[in-house]
Amino acid sequence: MLLKEIKIGNITTPNNLFLAPLAGFSDFAMRQICLNFGAGLTFTEMVSCKGLLYDNENTKDLLYCSQDEKIKCAQIFGNDPYIMRRAIESQALSAFDIIDVNFGCPMPKIFNNGEGSALLQNPSLAEKIVYECSKSGKPITCKIRIGITDGQYVTEDVVKAVVNGGAQMVTVHGRTRDKIYAGEVNYAEIAKAKKVSSVPVIANGGIFTPDDAEKMINETGADGIMIARGALERPWIFAELLGKDVKISKKELINEHIDRLLTRFDDKTVSVIFRKQLCLYLKGEKNSAELKQKLFTYKDVKSIKLAINDFFN
Repeated sequence: MLLKEIKIGNITTPNNLFLAPLAGFSDFAMRQICLNFGAGLTFTEMVSCKGLLYDNENTKDLLYCSQDEKIKCAQIFGNDPYIMRRAIESQALSAFDIIDVNFGCPMPKIFNNGEGSALLQNPSLAEKIVYECSKSGKPITCKIRIGITDGQYVTEDVVKAVVNGGAQMVTVHGRTRDKIYAGEVNYAEIAKAKKVSSVPVIANGGIFTPDDAEKMINETGADGIMIARGALERPWIFAELLGKDVKISKKELINEHIDRLLTRFDDKTVSVIFRKQLCLYLKGEKNSAELKQKLFTYKDVKSIKLAINDFFN
C-alpha cells in the first residue's frame, strides 16, 4: 500500500499506519510495542470526560504514557460540548498533542447514555462538540461509524458535520453500530467519506493482513488505515506493511509485554489484566487451549512466565 505522512493540524505523523484505541487493550505497553514495530500513531483507549473532571483514578491509569511516545493522542467520549472542552483543557490531558473524539463506540452502556455511536443520530450536536473542543487549541480528530443500522447510513452527513466543526482528521469504521465488530466492511461508505472530506480520512475495520490493508486502500481511496484486533493478535503487522523483515519470537514478545506492564502495575494486577491479551497472542498456536484455561488460575507473573516458557520450548 502507499505509505505517506499524515498531517493533523500542526502535527505530522511518520506514516499512515495507525493503531486503534481499544478498550481494555491499547494501554501504554501495547502502544509502545506497536510503535516499535513501526505504527505511525497510537491512541489511548477511550476515557470519559466526566471521569476526567471528577479525577477518577481508573481514568488516570488509562491515560498513562511512556516517555517514548513521541506523539501523544488521547481518545475521549461524552455528549456535552462544554464538559468535553473543559476536560481537554484540564491538567489530565495537558501532555497530549492530539485529542480524538469517539463517535463510534457501539457498546450499550455508552450508546444508551447518548454517547459514542449514539451521536451519529445527531450530526449537529457532533459538529458542536468538535467546534467547542477545537477551542482548546489542540488538533481534534474524530472516529465514527457509517450509521446505526445496516442500510441507514449517515457517513457523509456526519463527516461533513465534524469537518465543519473543525476536525483535522476523520477515521471511519466501515460498519454500522448494530454489527459491533462482525460482518463485512462497507468500503463504499468509507469511499464516500473520502469524497466529501477536506481533511485526511483513515479507514478502519477488518484489517488483519497486508492484503486486507491493500484492499482497504484500493477500495476506499482513504489516506491511511487504522488497525484494531489485527494488531492485538499480530502487532508486527506494522513492520510487515512497512516492508521490513520480521523476525518475531512470541515468547520474547510476551515477556517484553509483561515486563512493560510491571513498570506501572503490581504483580497481581498484571497477572489479571494481561490474560485477555495473552489469549490473543496465543491465537492460532497449536495445543494452546489448555494453557488458555490455566491462565485464569494464575495469580502471579512468575507462574505465567514459566507456563509460557514451557509452552514455547
